[in-house]
Amino acid sequence: MIMLVRSPAGVRKKKEKKKRPIVVKRISRIPQRGRAAGSWKIAYADFVTALMAFFLLMWLVGTNSSDRLREISSYFKMPLAVALTGGPAPGDASSVIRGGGKSMTAGEERMRLNPDVPPKPDDVTSAGDRFRLEERERLQRLKRRLEDVVDLSPQMRKFRDQLLIDFTSDGLRIQIVDKQSRPMFDRGSAKPEPYAEEILRQIGHVLNDVPNRLSIAGHTDATPYQGLEANYSNWELSIDRANASRRELVSGGMDPAKIVRVVGLSSSVPLDDKNPFNPSNRRISIIVMNTAAHQASTVAPQ
Repeated sequence: MIMLVRSPAGVRKKKEKKKRPIVVKRISRIPQRGRAAGSWKIAYADFVTALMAFFLLMWLVGTNSSDRLREISSYFKMPLAVALTGGPAPGDASSVIRGGGKSMTAGEERMRLNPDVPPKPDDVTSAGDRFRLEERERLQRLKRRLEDVVDLSPQMRKFRDQLLIDFTSDGLRIQIVDKQSRPMFDRGSAKPEPYAEEILRQIGHVLNDVPNRLSIAGHTDATPYQGLEANYSNWELSIDRANASRRELVSGGMDPAKIVRVVGLSSSVPLDDKNPFNPSNRRISIIVMNTAAHQASTVAPQ
């Protein structure tokens, strides 16, 4: 009988083989880029931050008034040297090129640029603002009364389309314009038609109710003067028509001392600049001046 006996070394190798750990290797197909793998997140975060800042800026711009935006714009337009040294304001009257006196406040600027718009409560910040507000309200009442005179008078109502009444930075402007079929003056003449005389007299009667001074300007179209008088042109014709209008205003009961300026502008300031031959360019312009315009017109040139 043969007996097989395992040696201790063989038994030990078999046990070690059974205890050997199993290692599984998995190969990833995605290449590893190290630190560069998350750089897009930083770029995206920067983009989102810039976008938020942009929308915040747009919101701030939208919530500010136009006057505040103009002030901000003028701040950035100011030269750095002027800002640091406290240079003169844009309206400084001591400058060689005169700016018209002291700088205007935001309320004054708003009332000057938008004379038809009712003022905001914060516009009236000084006695000067209150005075300008009262003056503008007086001119607005005058405008309504002139419109009432035109609407209530059967004779004036026919010329409603030839009367243009609006506000400018100088005050209330009243323009009496020509029509192709209804001129205010004889052709090439400074003599007003009878209906033009009536219009001017009616206006003169109403204008006498306000203390404001007046400026009268005559305008022609671009058609050259074709009369027989030598050395006579549209310049002379326009000033003669303005002076004839002055006489009719006074005939209507207006105080002649109210008029401070009568000028002729020929065709240099057309109403229709696209068509200089348009009959509407032939007109008489009457400006009921506000105090600022009146003071500027009486300053002697230097």
